[in-house]
Amino acid sequence: MMRTNNWIPAVFNDLFDTDYLPKVNCTAPAINVKESDKAYIVELAAPGMKKEDFNVHINDEGNLVVKMESKAEKKDEDKNTRYLRREFSYSKYEQTLILPDDVKRDAISAKVEHGVLTVELPKIVEEKVKVSRQIDIA
Repeated sequence: MMRTNNWIPAVFNDLFDTDYLPKVNCTAPAINVKESDKAYIVELAAPGMKKEDFNVHINDEGNLVVKMESKAEKKDEDKNTRYLRREFSYSKYEQTLILPDDVKRDAISAKVEHGVLTVELPKIVEEKVKVSRQIDIA
């Protein structure tokens, strides 16, 4: 007996794989999250994106929201035939990250370098209070 991993019958392939319902090929950027003693570092791969293409903020619920949107329009005009061709490119991505309680929200910073958005989430440094003291004897 041979088993397959297909849990949807093959008859549905013909229904969904048509010219009327083309397959959508979308990918989300890769995200790395690192932790050190002083901060969390979030890295988001965004090749070709500029600083102006990003919006990083904290929403009303205290979560970090990273939005990325890029619009590109390419116009080629051939002077001999007076033909105008336009190619549009549009990409949009949004990710909400729930921040740990130990993040200092007012000190979060972000930068874009070499196609990578880096968001630094500094940790709240709790100073250990010394509890040793002299106790007077009554």
